[in-house]
Amino acid sequence: MSDNSSLVGGQSLQPINDQVIIVQILVMIFLSINLLLIMTFFKKECFYKTTRYILFAVTLLSDSFLLFISNIMLILNYFQFTMPVWLCIIISAGVILYFVVTPVTLTAMTLERYVAICMPLRHGELCSQSSTVYCILIIHGLSAVPFIVVLSIFFASASLSFYTQYRVCVSEILTLYRWQDDIKAGVYQFYFVLMCTAIVFCYVKIMKVAKAASGEDKKSTWKGLRTVILHAFQLLLCLIQLWCPFIEAAVLQINLLLFINVRYINYITFILAPRCLSPLIYGLRDETFFHALKSYALCGLYKQQSSNVS
Repeated sequence: MSDNSSLVGGQSLQPINDQVIIVQILVMIFLSINLLLIMTFFKKECFYKTTRYILFAVTLLSDSFLLFISNIMLILNYFQFTMPVWLCIIISAGVILYFVVTPVTLTAMTLERYVAICMPLRHGELCSQSSTVYCILIIHGLSAVPFIVVLSIFFASASLSFYTQYRVCVSEILTLYRWQDDIKAGVYQFYFVLMCTAIVFCYVKIMKVAKAASGEDKKSTWKGLRTVILHAFQLLLCLIQLWCPFIEAAVLQINLLLFINVRYINYITFILAPRCLSPLIYGLRDETFFHALKSYALCGLYKQQSSNVS
């Protein structure tokens, strides 16, 4: 995985610049929105009994964790803070795992829309609350494969003395040899192909149903199709990050300042941007969730105003 969370790796201690401040503001905004959405999810019983909302909550939790940890790594790296390698391995392992959880969950959400639209009679059976629990376990199991591959190769290659060294924590610390990067890239590209195939399959099937539908069914089907398109765009942004290391490595050979700027743009575009689309797709476009969110937010505001008056 690209260490997009460390924008200025390798530089000496320096005052906080505008880029870091902008990232902190964006991260705080996204985390605040995600927290509000997560609280709304647990406020209404129908949400945590419906597959698409449960998977939505999984993406919110995954994105929040990834944003928080990657931001901590960015700050520590910016100020060249060192820590034991074994501690950095634990942090990096969490980042690698949840870096994959979001795109895999998005693929599962797309498949859920496919079942709801193309197999409506079996939707209740295939997308029950119990089957959703198994789905979440499968999502984390599939997401753990790259994590297990990277750690297994690292443990087989690193000496025992390496774990006690103090280093600036970057996720590249798990890559000791170039061939390790090649294997990791191969695993990610395999996932890329599988998830893109699933998205295209669902899009084509839903498109056929949308053309054949009529009236209210047609309106509902086209809305589901737009959701799949948004998932595809969000997934594309997540997966393009897999190519960022190759771009950054080529740019680094040209100019260090250009490399820092490209890495900063990659972080904003392919880590922050995809994670702000989840609230848009299900938090604002979904009428049921939007009304619950609006009611919860206004209720909290009303209570706060009443308390101030008292």
